[in-house]
Amino acid sequence: MDFSLSDDQKMIAESARKVGERFGLDYWRDLDSRKAFPAEFWKAVCEAGLCGVALPEAHGGSGLGMVEMAIIIEQLAAAGGGSTVGQLFMMNPIFGGVSISRFGTNAMKRDVLPKIISGEINCCMALTEPDAGSNSLEVRTFAARSGNGWRLSGRKIWITGVDAAQKMLVVARTTRLQEAGRRTHGLSMFLIDVERAGLTYAPIEKLGTNTLSSCSVFFDDVLVDGSELVGTLDNGWYELLDVLNTERIATTAGLAGAASLAIRLAVEFAKNRRVFDGRPIASYQGIQFPLAQHWAEIECARLMNFKAAALFDSRQPYGTEANVAKLLASQAASAGIEQAMQTMGGMGYSREMHLERLWRDARLFRFAPISEEMILNFIAGQNLGLPRSY
Repeated sequence: MDFSLSDDQKMIAESARKVGERFGLDYWRDLDSRKAFPAEFWKAVCEAGLCGVALPEAHGGSGLGMVEMAIIIEQLAAAGGGSTVGQLFMMNPIFGGVSISRFGTNAMKRDVLPKIISGEINCCMALTEPDAGSNSLEVRTFAARSGNGWRLSGRKIWITGVDAAQKMLVVARTTRLQEAGRRTHGLSMFLIDVERAGLTYAPIEKLGTNTLSSCSVFFDDVLVDGSELVGTLDNGWYELLDVLNTERIATTAGLAGAASLAIRLAVEFAKNRRVFDGRPIASYQGIQFPLAQHWAEIECARLMNFKAAALFDSRQPYGTEANVAKLLASQAASAGIEQAMQTMGGMGYSREMHLERLWRDARLFRFAPISEEMILNFIAGQNLGLPRSY
């Protein structure tokens, strides 16, 4: 078992760090205040070849793996972007890239993958619904057969980055639940254009992650072509799980980077802040111990995330590891960033010191893309063999 990075992985990490440092904390603070998509940042990421690191070489990617993607996300997040960097990778090389490279048609791979990798196309995924939430098997959005394709009707909520996307991965029922026989049957995935007759969306006002919009999406008899099916008709549930568990890896990497950034900012502040006896507050154990505790916790989450990514790359089961890593990272990042704010006292509450943005953004990931409670349900049943509690 080798925990060291290869020379190539070290080079990838260095490249990502340099790209991230071109877009520092002030850049992200400005975007957050304007609720603006980080277009320049994402363009630079794609031009550096970082978006396609885990996607096939035949379509413009690097053909490496999820380990390398996690390394990149961590470095970019730690350089200033924070946890929302993970969402950018979810939207594009995962929701778009993984779904197409694993389950898409040859035409999708040929026509769409290179544009995702180059940054010409952004993606989003429409899964969550107001009445289904984490229970994805209860989605009601329905695609009814119409000639060679389908007519799509329904509603989604909390869909990230719709206004910046050109393509949307939609999860819908193609066989109604009461007719499906079993709950996992009858779900399908489609890759459609965001700009399409009958598809509308509206932004949701929210606490953080302001550089990426969250929207309610409405499908009113939207025409879907037969060529836009991703994967197997009516059997999309198991294919969707492959996409969603890689989402956990990206989330954890973004949180690890954000927490590392926050702790670094707190340490720098503490070394320079002097009160009472003239010594820097960094010399007080009351400052040191909490920061050290949260550093240790996030380091454990990082290692579990790399294990999940390595298992994915070797095509072994990785769901438990991905979910455990996300659980640990979301808790450790929230606590670690808040402790960094506490270290700075009143200044930690100011926009000037950047921690309030990192804190607002990271809070989302205690319940998204999967809640702590649902992960614990998963572990209880999958790993402990306990009876289903819900």
